[in-house]
Amino acid sequence: MIHQIDTTDNIVAFRALAEVTKDDFLSVVIPAVEHLVKQTNEINFLLVLDTDLENFTAGAWLEDALLGIKHLGKWKRAAIISDSEDIISFTNGFSYVVPGEFHGFKKIDFNKALNWVEGNINLA
Repeated sequence: MIHQIDTTDNIVAFRALAEVTKDDFLSVVIPAVEHLVKQTNEINFLLVLDTDLENFTAGAWLEDALLGIKHLGKWKRAAIISDSEDIISFTNGFSYVVPGEFHGFKKIDFNKALNWVEGNINLA
């Protein structure tokens, strides 16, 4: 499941727990991202992974990919928070292949990630 995290109006933030399904994306993530794009014309996104990637169903991965493609030029900043070095490295490399800045953070750095996505700090 995915829960939306309350944040400032210029970002959307989520926490993934247990199994993440296509319905989670359709009912929680996509409506929030669509609303943000209408309000700001860009996407600032934060996702806390409190589950293993293996718990994302195929339908969830498909909806995630479709969302990314649909709004390819709208991505500004995206933070993925996980204690997995592989996920952090993958996220950091994403900036080289798609528009926008993508950065992985450790869970202990949640506040830093949130401030970065909100645009309050720059990463050196």
